[in-house]
Amino acid sequence: MAKGSYSAVDIEVLEGLEPVRKRPGMYIGGTDGHAGLHHLVKEILDNSVDEAMNGHADMITVTLHKDGESVTVEDNGRGIPVDIHPKFKKPALEIILTTLHAGGKFSDHNYVTAGGLHGVGASVVNALSEKLEATVFRDGFEWKQNFSRGKTEGTIKKLGATRKKGTRIYFKADNEIFKSVEFSEKRIEKIIEEKSFLYKGLKIVFKNQKDDTEKTFYYPEGIKSYLKSMLEGDSTSPVGGECFDLDRANGIKIEVAFCWTESTQEQVFSYVNGIHTKGGGTHEDGFKSGLSKALRNYISVHNLLPKGVKITGEDIREGLVAVLSVSVPGAVSQLQFQGQTKDRLNNPELEAPVDALVKSFENVLNSKPSVANALVERITLAAKARAAARSASANVSRKVGVSHRLNLPGKLTDCSSTKPENSELFIVEGDSAGGSAKQGRDRGTQAVLPLRGKILNSVATSHQKISENKELVDLVSALGCGSGKDIRLDKLRYSKVIILTDADADGMHISALLMAFFFRFLRPLVAAGNLYIGISPLYRLKFGSGSKEEIVWVYSDEEKEKVLKEKGTRSKLHITRFKGLGEMNPDTLWETTLNPRSRKLLQITIDEIDEVESMLESLMGKDSSDRYRMIQENAHRLEVDI
Repeated sequence: MAKGSYSAVDIEVLEGLEPVRKRPGMYIGGTDGHAGLHHLVKEILDNSVDEAMNGHADMITVTLHKDGESVTVEDNGRGIPVDIHPKFKKPALEIILTTLHAGGKFSDHNYVTAGGLHGVGASVVNALSEKLEATVFRDGFEWKQNFSRGKTEGTIKKLGATRKKGTRIYFKADNEIFKSVEFSEKRIEKIIEEKSFLYKGLKIVFKNQKDDTEKTFYYPEGIKSYLKSMLEGDSTSPVGGECFDLDRANGIKIEVAFCWTESTQEQVFSYVNGIHTKGGGTHEDGFKSGLSKALRNYISVHNLLPKGVKITGEDIREGLVAVLSVSVPGAVSQLQFQGQTKDRLNNPELEAPVDALVKSFENVLNSKPSVANALVERITLAAKARAAARSASANVSRKVGVSHRLNLPGKLTDCSSTKPENSELFIVEGDSAGGSAKQGRDRGTQAVLPLRGKILNSVATSHQKISENKELVDLVSALGCGSGKDIRLDKLRYSKVIILTDADADGMHISALLMAFFFRFLRPLVAAGNLYIGISPLYRLKFGSGSKEEIVWVYSDEEKEKVLKEKGTRSKLHITRFKGLGEMNPDTLWETTLNPRSRKLLQITIDEIDEVESMLESLMGKDSSDRYRMIQENAHRLEVDI
């Protein structure tokens, strides 16, 4: 057939679970990082949680096996049906695990409320598993069927009699699909803990066979316990010493727990039928709207707003930490999510009932005037700070209008280009590296900002100290986009912001501190893909001499050994180890690290926001107990050169 022809023979029809294996990212969000892998655990656990939500189970056990690549989820619910489907002439269990859009949750006959409504969760896990074993305890017998990569391995088998009820799903992730199939016990624990918080009375046991431990998750206070755990994790206390909770259940069940802290960040964690809606949605919009109405009404009725101060929704929500959980019966609404990973809820009819419930918070404020006044004072201060910041920004903008170079930090060596899409900023370590970078760079498109030593730890340092730190103020000034809640990416002066530090422990530490700062105060910049790590070579290997000279740049000790092994013994070999960027002459730095055609850049992305928050707090927070435990557990893996 001629190249470029296009006819019926070119049309492919993917059958069964082939679409999942061909395009797994459509169903689990991706296979490169850990999020997609652990989405498999979420899908199977969600099915068991749905049984509990509907009153058919009260106990779930999750087991991480010794190999670290397989997981079992078992509940004491009704058990997946195993009888023959009248239309398809196959056991219901087989249909559910091998067919997309097959399940018992499309109507409210079997599940009044459920988080899985697309009918693809279990079958997706089956498609992406090297091995899956389904065991069902139902109708007085134990039933079992095996699968591999979405296909059956034999028929369903009826085993011995049993009094047990429920479903057990064992699966081993497929290394043909995932770059890494090593499950993280911490991620699984976080998934389990989240589910336990959302459902009062639900007990989930996590058995970790890797270290032979067992942990039970059970929270009778539900999401209020969730909120308190967040405050303990951040070492913060609520303004006025009060956490609030509201709930209503007449068709749609709504629960919300919230408080304000001294932080400038707003954190709202929303859920629908147990599914974390990271992108928010109509239920979260209703919460924010109701909260604004309640506080505005209270402030207006009691005439508490100082003259000349205007309050916005952002001022009201500054420092807010909230957990919102909505359970929707299938008879009330067919849930509409964006994508299989359910990041955002689209149902418009859910906004009004959440708004109405949260608006009733005004009654709570009237009953607790001392707490209410503390909140109003906190909101008023936020409004004044926002107005002052806007005024300062306007003054700077008027000055910068004459020339984009005015009011930039003195240590910044800017590029001549005024187009952000053509410009990039290198953040380097010290004046020595800064000198080499300034001489070796492309002056037209590359700017250089040297930092003096290690910056402040933004995780363990107060916002006030960070705002007064000259190094960080200079960095934000150079970027031009502001920071925190006032960040405006359309004002960012560089399309690439590149952290370039020495390839040693101190350099890695500085990179970590900078990444933490960007995550805390410039998160939209990271999320948009503007932040990078520049990878500089650790060694220069020079083989031969004269016209036969060959130079190889290597970036680690392992790579050096590999190259030496591949090249074999040469008569002339000269190895140069670079202790820092300042040791490289400008031409070498350009050739290896600055030149867009030959350099290596690592783009920094945000995979799981919650996990990043937790990890930063463990590694860099004020509480050192997690770091001490991590060092104790991993000390045997360290190589110490004394």
